[in-house]
Amino acid sequence: MEQLIEQVKQQIIETLNLEDLTPADIDTDAPLFDKGLGLDSIDALELIVLLEREYGIKLQNPAEGRSIFASVRAMAEYIENNRAK
Repeated sequence: MEQLIEQVKQQIIETLNLEDLTPADIDTDAPLFDKGLGLDSIDALELIVLLEREYGIKLQNPAEGRSIFASVRAMAEYIENNRAK
């Protein structure tokens, strides 16, 4: 799981062009939106595309997004439980 968490952090940095951050700068349990990384709705769409492209996960219910993208850990757990095998 720790390897997946580090991978997700790196993918977030690359996908959202956060060049001034390193994976170590991202708190695994901090919120991705609002006070944490401060991501916005456009970033959320890019993360949805990331899930589909990298892990074969298609969000069926947009309302799930809030819990899936609550933190890097939540995102990694969702990937672990739902990725295409």
